[in-house]
Amino acid sequence: MTAPGLAAVLANCTPFAIPLVTNFRGITHREGVLIVGPSGTGEFAPFLEHDDATAARWLASAIEAAWGHWPQAHRSEVPVNAIIPAVAADQAAAMTEQALREHGSMTVKVKVAAPGQTLADDLARVEAVRRAQRSHPHRGISEFQIRIDVNGVWGVTEAVTAIRELNVVAGGLEYVEQPCATLDELAQVRARVEVPIAADESIRTSADPKRAVTSGAVDIIVIKVPPLGGVNRALEICDQAAVPVVVSGAMDSSVGLASGIALAAALPDLPYACGLGTGALLVADVVDDPIVPSNGMLTVGRIEPDPDALAAAADRMDAERSQWWRDRLERAWNSGGQDLVGSLIKA
Repeated sequence: MTAPGLAAVLANCTPFAIPLVTNFRGITHREGVLIVGPSGTGEFAPFLEHDDATAARWLASAIEAAWGHWPQAHRSEVPVNAIIPAVAADQAAAMTEQALREHGSMTVKVKVAAPGQTLADDLARVEAVRRAQRSHPHRGISEFQIRIDVNGVWGVTEAVTAIRELNVVAGGLEYVEQPCATLDELAQVRARVEVPIAADESIRTSADPKRAVTSGAVDIIVIKVPPLGGVNRALEICDQAAVPVVVSGAMDSSVGLASGIALAAALPDLPYACGLGTGALLVADVVDDPIVPSNGMLTVGRIEPDPDALAAAADRMDAERSQWWRDRLERAWNSGGQDLVGSLIKA
């Protein structure tokens, strides 16, 4: 299949906005662009702080979904974790109970270290999640897992102290995701705590996984498809990694989540639940039936937008903002996206 030109991409794109259940990373709406091609629909939704060169990889991932082909799946379902934002303890407990009741999510990722909050807030939130798990009547407590996500804001000493305390109230953490910003800091923390360390924000280019592993910084790498330029490229990077992989999303719509699910399905081994259950954090979607876990699992397959749902999502964005996203797409194309697309899609 021939790779598209910029004009074809722009002619087949629709900017959209989806409201979130709660504030997440400082935003209340998830914005992006859906791109339709002969293979299906892809999603271009780099976070607002990303520069154009970074956004170019997100664009390549979207165009791969719309014009390219994803690798063969080894499984028809993938396990996923629930996600608890940095909310008050009582709300965290309620969200955990809802995730168990409605989606069967046995693994919970809890956000910690949010701006303006303290370790005491984090301890209360994690303890509330564990208490909600323990109160579940139909499963043994050994089946449940809690992982925490720090987004790289702790220093080394702060991380060591916090991880040890949070590990206690959690009854044992599955792992800690990105406790510090740099690989050197992660390596120092890993040497001083027993809880496994995972890298997320440190994994954004093809060289990052190998660098993270050889530096002794991590036990696990968290992979998001869009920042790596697509499912096929992400799979190559996972194949080269010498540690287990957790596939995660980026607050995608159901259409965008499909690429992460495709990667998780294509991995030979999938030892951890994936961070792809974020559909539960969306008030609306670009599909009639949002993709959410059932019995803690997501079904593998391409997902296409519903015309009415997409029209509603497009209408939430005014003309000026819609043009801003089109302009951003064009900048991403000119900042490396065109070259990446050409290498991904072969005639």
